[in-house]
Amino acid sequence: MDSFPASYLAVVLLAFLSGGTTLIGVALAIAIGNNPKMTAMGIGFSTGIMMLISLCELVPESLRIAGTDTTSLSVGLGAVMILGLHIVIPHIHLGREQTAPTVELRAAYLIAFGLILHDVPEGFAMANAFLASPSLGILVAVAIALHNIPEEFAMAVPAVAVKNRALLFKAAIFSGLAEPAGAILGLLVVHVNPALNPAFMAFAAGAMVMVSLFELVPMARKFGRPGYFALGLAASGLVYLALQLLVPEK
Repeated sequence: MDSFPASYLAVVLLAFLSGGTTLIGVALAIAIGNNPKMTAMGIGFSTGIMMLISLCELVPESLRIAGTDTTSLSVGLGAVMILGLHIVIPHIHLGREQTAPTVELRAAYLIAFGLILHDVPEGFAMANAFLASPSLGILVAVAIALHNIPEEFAMAVPAVAVKNRALLFKAAIFSGLAEPAGAILGLLVVHVNPALNPAFMAFAAGAMVMVSLFELVPMARKFGRPGYFALGLAASGLVYLALQLLVPEK
């Protein structure tokens, strides 16, 4: 692991830059409004890029360092944690429609809270990936930044009916800050025990896979645009391949 100031500061900076793209997603939702085709495509992209990063980058790196048993257990724990939080902590699954204004306002807050639950493990993954390999950390950070735009767009679309732009941007800011919070948490844990780094990469991967399957895929079904969802998945694959070329492993 690199020296404390350089590597840790780089992780936090990457997390802030990645989390900042949440504002772009909200701005697009306000500008475009309710567009089921674009939303379905964006959900497909978000799902694909997170699954690829989790299963093709974080899990293999953890397997290489820690082996099958530790990686499998960690992936399972990450998935169980997200499932448990969804059961215990009240929030609204992305894409559920509300009609009454007061319910819409409550929905806007609860959807944002649900996204914060998603963003913490993303920051956690970013930190542990960077500490394992700076090039892997940059790859994960860029992928998450791109994923945040359509994800936040999907959050903002059902909340646009509140007609309170300040609320939407505040929700985006808090959601974006959850990633640096997750990154700092990851740094603190690994600083105490560096040997935990590969396990926490797998843990974050399990959490992000569960978010994709438990939130994003059901939301895509709601919009009923499977073709556009598939286009989003295909686009995520192309972007992932491009990132592989732009950020080669060292």
